[in-house]
Amino acid sequence: MQVLTDSPWVKTVTPVMSRPTNNGQPGRRSGIGLGGRRGGYGYPGGGGGYPGGSQTGRTDTGSAPAPTLKLRWESALPIREAELKTRDTSAPTLDEAHYAIAVYGVPSRMASGDPKELAVHFKDHAVIKRDGKKDLKPSGVEVLQRDDGPVIVYLFPRSKEITKGDRRLEFDAKIGLMELDESFFVEDMVFQEKLEL
Repeated sequence: MQVLTDSPWVKTVTPVMSRPTNNGQPGRRSGIGLGGRRGGYGYPGGGGGYPGGSQTGRTDTGSAPAPTLKLRWESALPIREAELKTRDTSAPTLDEAHYAIAVYGVPSRMASGDPKELAVHFKDHAVIKRDGKKDLKPSGVEVLQRDDGPVIVYLFPRSKEITKGDRRLEFDAKIGLMELDESFFVEDMVFQEKLEL
């Protein structure tokens, strides 16, 4: 359970809530500053990472409270093994050709409608940023409807390899009025002396 909730492969984030415009589309967000902290992890091969890398979300004045989301590097071996040990039968089905980041805790109102149309929209508004390299764009998105709310799974091709040299991976995405911007640190995502993504 600790691996699934509090490990280098999991981030808890409060997203920025954009103001809806007259046509119901997300508007511009306010420029309120961010604060954050980041601690080390006791995983084999884990490193110190970047100081101050984690970001906390904020909301515009007058908007609905932002939900707390869980970002999980779903394709990482420690996550998959933890799901098996906890008998999580609702875990997303993945293939070996993709890295996968899943977003849990999305309010149903933010992902209502046709799952295929939603997947196309979410795919166009997501990216993994790496210092000094081209952004990684998802090759697909799956919107899984669950009893406890939708799970959104972003699939990135493993043909665009992520290495230890990438150091910091910044996941940016927009889901309805929510804007996510959170970093994962590669040197902490080591399991049994191997980078696991």
